[in-house]
Amino acid sequence: MRRPTISDLAKASGVSVATIDRVLNGRHRVREETARRVYDAAQSIGYHAVGLLRQRVFEDLPQYRLGFVLQKPAQAFYQSFAREIEIAAQAVSNARIQPHVEFVAASTPTAIVEKLKVVAARNQAVALVGPDYPAVTAAVEELKDKGIPVFSLLSDLATGVREAYVGVNNRKVGRTAAWLISKSARRPGKVACFVGSHRFHGHELREIGFRSYFRENAPEFEVLETLINLDTAEITHEATLNLLQKHPDLVGFYVCGGGMEGAISAIREENLAGKLIIVVNELTPESKSALADDVVTMVIGTPLPALCKELMSLMVGSVERGEAVVPGQSFLPFDIFVSENI
Repeated sequence: MRRPTISDLAKASGVSVATIDRVLNGRHRVREETARRVYDAAQSIGYHAVGLLRQRVFEDLPQYRLGFVLQKPAQAFYQSFAREIEIAAQAVSNARIQPHVEFVAASTPTAIVEKLKVVAARNQAVALVGPDYPAVTAAVEELKDKGIPVFSLLSDLATGVREAYVGVNNRKVGRTAAWLISKSARRPGKVACFVGSHRFHGHELREIGFRSYFRENAPEFEVLETLINLDTAEITHEATLNLLQKHPDLVGFYVCGGGMEGAISAIREENLAGKLIIVVNELTPESKSALADDVVTMVIGTPLPALCKELMSLMVGSVERGEAVVPGQSFLPFDIFVSENI
């Protein structure tokens, strides 16, 4: 395909080539509404100078540096998360956002604190996905004293100290997983739950919701001891095989964090597609394929575009207005995927 020209951009934005030239070169003032229309059109058609247009359109706006610390750089979900952060940053209309995304390969307190401090040193506000360790809370408190707000993402941490939590209601997520298994299983039996770590507050809440639903509404099912998989596919694969061998009357399980690829591969290996009710989190190429093949029954997804949009608004607000009087929570509705709606 040929590269879009300035004439293509003029046609897409509904203005003249001369107006495009004025926006690009800043020779004469162009109405903000017109300049934004040109910029939006440039993005939509893939115009090569979209970066320059963004600089021209947003040059009079305040500029903020926002940092983001995510987990597991090799996981498809976190790669998608990073892309959505970039998209949401570009979509902010009242400021120029410079997003700085870093990943933590290990979920140890030392690794998280080190990365958090590095990112905070270069940015005005930080958002973090991580487990709830005392050392992390101390680091968040130290940053708060320096005027750098920290937001917890997906799984809450440093409650009372962090600026706000942004994510889904994890207890409801766990109860939804249990609801599906109890309603879909052909007969009552044993069910299991995998968590990455009990230090992940979100995982713990999902487990609590999972267990509480069965206790209250489906006591004829037996909930087995929770399995720790450290969010890794290798451990989940081995643990799933052991679970299947030890409990032939297993009717379903829920992988409430990372590592679902290992459970999927174990079910494929044992030719058990369609014979167990399996719920996992986040729609990725792997889980989407598993839904299509009837290996996985349901995927509960985080609405990343909506989350990132909300996060940008909160982070910009914290930089402009200072910290909130009371730390907040921002719950977003989660997505439900089955084989028929992917």
